[in-house]
Amino acid sequence: MTRQTWTLTDATQDLHDTTFCLTSDDFPDLPGSWKVSQRTLRCGLSAGVDLIEIDNGRMRTMVIPTRGMGIWKAEIGNEKIGWQSPVRGPIHPQHVPLFDPKGLGWLEGFDELLVRCGLESNGAPDFDALGHLQYPLHGRIANRPAYYVDVTVDSQGEITVRGFVEEASFHFQKLRLEASLTTTIDSTSFTIHDEVENFGGTPAQMQMLYHINIGEPLLTPESKIVAPIHSIRNSLEAEKDNTESWDIYSPPAAGRPEQCFFIELSGDEKGQTQVLLKNASGTMGTALQFNTNCLPCFTLWKNSVASQDGYVTGIEPATNFPNPRTQEAEQGRIVDLSPGEKWSADVTVSCLTQNHEVESVERAIQEI
Repeated sequence: MTRQTWTLTDATQDLHDTTFCLTSDDFPDLPGSWKVSQRTLRCGLSAGVDLIEIDNGRMRTMVIPTRGMGIWKAEIGNEKIGWQSPVRGPIHPQHVPLFDPKGLGWLEGFDELLVRCGLESNGAPDFDALGHLQYPLHGRIANRPAYYVDVTVDSQGEITVRGFVEEASFHFQKLRLEASLTTTIDSTSFTIHDEVENFGGTPAQMQMLYHINIGEPLLTPESKIVAPIHSIRNSLEAEKDNTESWDIYSPPAAGRPEQCFFIELSGDEKGQTQVLLKNASGTMGTALQFNTNCLPCFTLWKNSVASQDGYVTGIEPATNFPNPRTQEAEQGRIVDLSPGEKWSADVTVSCLTQNHEVESVERAIQEI
């Protein structure tokens, strides 16, 4: 076997395989014990949501094609990677009022480990001069179901789940996201590879932000962010120079205001960079690797509220900062796509389970 692919969903063929299950027993030449399966959830606000579980033998990752190919949660043994949202998800998009008049309906579906924000816009709600909502919070792509999904396994032990999601409107923009997640048997990491294509006949514009969300047990008081900082500022204009303790986390506290820091990261000669979130003792962490040429803007979001309200941080590489789209466009932080042109990016998420792994990533960051 060099490479085999199975189709799970194909809207053009009215194909939807809700009983798909692939295991290591089907591939005796590959090492380890692993499994890929799909099921459709049936209860509450999750009814109708497809869930693909990739268990590579060491780490279990859950992809939700119904929600823009987002990653719901990941687990290594008994350790959960993600956060505990007060939203009982995953929420089917039909229950998410994106165009709520305040533009904040997106929050009613927010509970993923990794959620894409975009494609037409990815930041705060944007209103016209009359107060009418133009672009809702974080865009629409996370609440668009994939129309095509497949799974590929190759002879090197790589497992890839790929989906296509469109954000298109007659007379307006036509953008297609090809989203892939790849992991390797017995690894504790996965890589996102995304391509966004303008499949229309006229120029289009796009934004993308990877909202990667970590809470307890990794996030605790005195947890720390380690990053190769080129520049940093507070997202609040009145406090833009206030970056005190930006890299250290406070204990949960009911009603504490959220904080955002807008950061430009240094990269190596090819633009590659890394960011690390580690616990207070340095015994576990989550690391991101990406390229600043594709994702030049990095946002650190700190939501240090009571645990029951969602104690979480967002580590967020992006094409821009999550301000209203109009504001970002004025600063030139928007991607122009000619007809048929594609934008692409890779983000690797590594779950570190031992202190020597954490120390190794810290050293690599210091050398950037």
